[in-house]
Amino acid sequence: MKLVKTPEAEGTVLCHDITQIVRGVRKDAIFRKGHVVTKEDIPVLLSVGKDQLYVWEKEEGMLHENEAAEILCGLCQGEHMERSEVKEGKIELRAACDGLLKVQSQALKAVNGFGQMMIASRHGNFPVKKGDKLAGTRIIPLIIEEEKMRAAKEAALAAAGGRPLLELKPFSHKKVGIVTTGNEVYYGRIQDTFTPVIEEKLKEFDTEIIGHVTWNDDDRKVTGSILEMIGKGADVVICTGGMSVDPDDRTPLAIKNTGARIVSYGAPVLPGAMFLLAYYKQDKERNSRTVAVMGLPGCVMYARRTIFDLVLPRVLAEDEVTKEELAALGEGGLCLNCLECTFPNCGFGKGH
Repeated sequence: MKLVKTPEAEGTVLCHDITQIVRGVRKDAIFRKGHVVTKEDIPVLLSVGKDQLYVWEKEEGMLHENEAAEILCGLCQGEHMERSEVKEGKIELRAACDGLLKVQSQALKAVNGFGQMMIASRHGNFPVKKGDKLAGTRIIPLIIEEEKMRAAKEAALAAAGGRPLLELKPFSHKKVGIVTTGNEVYYGRIQDTFTPVIEEKLKEFDTEIIGHVTWNDDDRKVTGSILEMIGKGADVVICTGGMSVDPDDRTPLAIKNTGARIVSYGAPVLPGAMFLLAYYKQDKERNSRTVAVMGLPGCVMYARRTIFDLVLPRVLAEDEVTKEELAALGEGGLCLNCLECTFPNCGFGKGH
């Protein structure tokens, strides 16, 4: 830190806030610590009695907070994100489109473990809207060691495999097929109240329902309908009913018999334990594509939020869900059925 004459301060960096007091009007900082003095600022500084200023003295091997903040932002920012201007060592990132946010958790932890710098983000694997804030970065002191920033960058890149710490996967238009099963619905004994719930949840995204069929508990018919939906171009096939372990609940068998790869039958989430997720790989005239097939338990019909709400955004963003990721949902996988549901602004599905 050094003392300079204000008329000669252009281009220097303030080491403290400059406060302006106007009786009955304001008492606030007109320039914050870390502000780079411009030519236009000098008359303002003189008007508040600052003939001299304490400014940052550039030292070899040290970075100003704004310079260091740019390094953190560069580590975080992926495609489809917009950044704010740097201010007082802070930069914010926002979504440039609707999509699914992915966070490199280990890399984030690596950076925050260095101290004197921080990155705070939303939870990953949840949908965001265009304009939503994704993360904020900040350098804590006014100046920070260049070597510390270099080490933090290397640690983050190593943990993230060279990728940005944040990724936004845009949602694109998806075609969906629905297969409803159950003797009680097929024979008209009860009304189908399951499909309307699925339709409402799909409306939250850019989806198109290209087909809906209802069958009794005949696994061969269900298998055939799933394959027919895929043949018509469905990106996702949702099966409802017949998902328990009763002998006449045959939807899991029907999904398996399509040849789809079963990721998991069962998930450590309540509501939603009897959930099934599979991926069917279609090789049509060498144009290979993967279709997600889901078997939904009955709780999706009556519970406000379930496993379906955690997996659906990932499926629609073409973010393949693994068995290990489903297993990890156990921590945070208990919905508390609050009287006033605030999902996703709650702990459901956020174990890490």
